[in-house]
Amino acid sequence: MFESNRCVIVVGSQWGDEGKGKVVDVLSESADLVVRYQGGANAGHTVVIGDEEFVLHQIPSGILHEGTGCVIGNGVVLDPETLVDEIDGLAGRGIVLGDRLSISDRAHLVMPYHKQLERAAEKKQRIGTTGRGIGPTYEDKTGRRGVRAGDLLNVEAVKSRLEERVDSVNKTLEVRGSDERATLDENLDLLNRATSRIGRYISDTGALTYRTIKAGKNVLLEGAQGAMLDVDHGTYPFVTSSNTTAGGATIGAGIGPTSVDAVLGVVKAYTTRVGNGPFPSEALDESGDRLQKLGGEFGATTGRPRRCGWFDAVVLRYAVRVNGITHLAVTKLDVLDTFKEIRVCTGYVLDGEELSELPSDSAKLESVEPVYETHRGWEAPTDGCRSVGELPDAARKYLRRIEELSESKIQYIGVGVRRDQMIDVG
Repeated sequence: MFESNRCVIVVGSQWGDEGKGKVVDVLSESADLVVRYQGGANAGHTVVIGDEEFVLHQIPSGILHEGTGCVIGNGVVLDPETLVDEIDGLAGRGIVLGDRLSISDRAHLVMPYHKQLERAAEKKQRIGTTGRGIGPTYEDKTGRRGVRAGDLLNVEAVKSRLEERVDSVNKTLEVRGSDERATLDENLDLLNRATSRIGRYISDTGALTYRTIKAGKNVLLEGAQGAMLDVDHGTYPFVTSSNTTAGGATIGAGIGPTSVDAVLGVVKAYTTRVGNGPFPSEALDESGDRLQKLGGEFGATTGRPRRCGWFDAVVLRYAVRVNGITHLAVTKLDVLDTFKEIRVCTGYVLDGEELSELPSDSAKLESVEPVYETHRGWEAPTDGCRSVGELPDAARKYLRRIEELSESKIQYIGVGVRRDQMIDVG
């Protein structure tokens, strides 16, 4: 994609877990800079290189390519403890960061009390959060009471503000019936430890990204989760706390929208979802169990099993619209290799009326009846295919139908977990 596009957004087009990490890893070979623009340690991107599997939670997948710079942008809520573990884990496997990692001085930090608040809130209303403190950190950011990465360079200056926040948090925990309590010492200790370990990576990353684009170099903007988890455009309230759609990319990276040349939407050849919330095409039968088993559908961050179902074209059409998707990457096509029949959800019916758009009301979406069309499976392995022409005819027809239903061109096709199992349609 970089032959004619210098700045590309990679965005999830379902409920997350679409395989963005692998797609970014493949594209990073030609990228000069990869920028993570939102989310936090609640996301997990899995990349397989040879016999090794890497699970990255906050550092962009591009770090696995020597010479590619990586940015954790201002739109990310950064968990310092998880980041240090990630850095140490990479170093232990021979991945040297050197000066390739940059952290925005405007990125907000996930503090220990944020995790306490989320655990207490989840007991009251089960949204299906990961318990990583993401929501409360974004709440503090919007409430103008957060701690930012730049504050690590002068911890003493935020001590009084932190003391007030700890007192307020403890009152909230008490009201919510939690036995947990925050302490000033625990939170200050985290900041001091983080300063010594990651302070050297902190800078104005928006300026870095801007200069890289202006120099005519290749930049990838990498998101977490998927469009259907966007706080504005997803299945509210069963969503994350940030804008996962492409519109959040430039804000979370610190550049203007005119810098973007293309938006690549990543979508599985079927559909999955983690946690609670509506899922119209969920397969509550043996097919769903098979998809889960064959696809290894367990969360990279939480280990929770993913709910599985058939491909939902209504969701993809919606994602194309709200993201301005210009190209698609279809992943995990090989998971469908043994199915005799494959279903595709092409529409919804609610109270006898066919819906032309995805309803914004989660209760309505929970009540819709999916409209399916059935396709003949190819019942042949695709994991060894390296071009579109090598795919079985029925698989090519299935992919063409996805293009028709979404009105988007498929650029990449994933037929396995390894780097070499990604077909570039050209």
